[in-house]
Amino acid sequence: MSYGYNPYAQPGGAPPPGAFPPQQQQQQSPAYQWFAMVDRDRSGKINAEELQAALINGRGEKFSSHACKLMISMFDNDASGSIDVYEFEKLYNYINQWLQVFKTYDQDSSGHIEEGELTQAFTQMGFRFTPEFINFLVKKSDPNTHKEVSVDQFIVLCVQIQRFTEAFRQRDTQQNGTITIGFEDFLSVAIGCSY
Repeated sequence: MSYGYNPYAQPGGAPPPGAFPPQQQQQQSPAYQWFAMVDRDRSGKINAEELQAALINGRGEKFSSHACKLMISMFDNDASGSIDVYEFEKLYNYINQWLQVFKTYDQDSSGHIEEGELTQAFTQMGFRFTPEFINFLVKKSDPNTHKEVSVDQFIVLCVQIQRFTEAFRQRDTQQNGTITIGFEDFLSVAIGCSY
């Protein structure tokens, strides 16, 4: 006969509810599995550097640090510079949505979109940009060849245009497509929308 103390001893010998973690009913979502792989230091948080190490664009290059910082900041609710698994799940879904949008416009499946494809993308999103402005966006995104936009650059462009559009609409009280803006307000918009 063995002696000892069983903290879970009850009539019938069953442990009280909650004494053991419940058995997993289903497999973890792909976001949780991916989080575990990306969280290299096992801190329970992912920062922009860890995210950058895990994301590859269509050119076989890592996502830009700017893109990773921007995406982390979008879901970093406590402004800590990193996201937990719950915030990451939102980011994971967000990235996958943008990948689907990108694939729609990358008609030749080259892993990047060119000026014509970028024009089509923005037109279908409701923007009417001049060819000169589209060319400017491509040059800003791809300073080396000035010909193409990778998926991470596409996400950055779309997020920035969305943020600037929202800031513009707030100031366009007449809804006529023009605003008058003071210098400090302009700087606030420019700096606030860039991160």
